[in-house]
Amino acid sequence: MNDRISAEAELAWEEFHRVVNMTSDELRNWLLTDASGEVAFPEPGPGPGVSELGARVVDVLRKRKVDLTASDAELMQDVVEFVEDRLENRPPKAELDEEWRHSLMTVGHDPLRPNPSSA
Repeated sequence: MNDRISAEAELAWEEFHRVVNMTSDELRNWLLTDASGEVAFPEPGPGPGVSELGARVVDVLRKRKVDLTASDAELMQDVVEFVEDRLENRPPKAELDEEWRHSLMTVGHDPLRPNPSSA
């Protein structure tokens, strides 16, 4: 087991936990709820309709920092970039735009959740 993680993985961990404001259980429940919608099963197939990216985020949220893989660090960086891009390109009246909010929630960021540092 690796007792130390790379500087890149450390930075990815910090940034990931800064933008992902849902717990692994909250995200898992959201993904299952979202997948149970009427468009979740458009065609018969093996997948349950749950976002693969979201499921990977749940897995990373459940890991200890020392257990991260290079793939996990890459995923965390991708999630940070996705969330920051979506927040910077917020549509007008974003609080009413469910599609925008749901896309963020699929990777563990609820834009309507208060920022803990502002409380």
